[in-house]
Amino acid sequence: MSRKPVARAAVLDAFETLLIDVGERAATLDAVARLAGVSKGGLLYHFPNKEALIGAVLERLDELAVADLALMANAPQGAAEYFIRTSLFSGTPMDRAFVAATRLAEVAHEEARRRFAGIQGQWLDLLAADVGPDVARAVLYMGDGLYFNAMWESGTESVSAQRRADVENLVLAVRKLRM
Repeated sequence: MSRKPVARAAVLDAFETLLIDVGERAATLDAVARLAGVSKGGLLYHFPNKEALIGAVLERLDELAVADLALMANAPQGAAEYFIRTSLFSGTPMDRAFVAATRLAEVAHEEARRRFAGIQGQWLDLLAADVGPDVARAVLYMGDGLYFNAMWESGTESVSAQRRADVENLVLAVRKLRM
């Protein structure tokens, strides 16, 4: 009898949570199994080692990024405004996968860095199609700065009124740059 996919998802969710909350080093297989509510054997059935867990987190990021890039490409307000408006942590699966993978990149995980570079390149392509190549990188930096400053300010808990006002100010700036 095969194992339920729910257990695999629970293990992957637990690993992602540990990466976000305590970082890669503390996200041990034992800690993942404990948080997921499975035995270590159950974890190993789905993921034979930590590298397999990392690979699954990065695959999840890729899948979510593809969906987000499609939304960005088809956003009625344009890719740049979409990018700015979605640059605050809101606890979406994309946000969680992004932060988890960021924790891997922080410890020089080369595959995580390669995947980020690929996603960033796709963002830049969409931004350049919207606001031109010169402004695209500035919009990328605006969104990244907004995202990370909000994370430093309140972590993954909530977004302040100031950060929401910052979004509106940055959207206005992007509209001016587009003209």
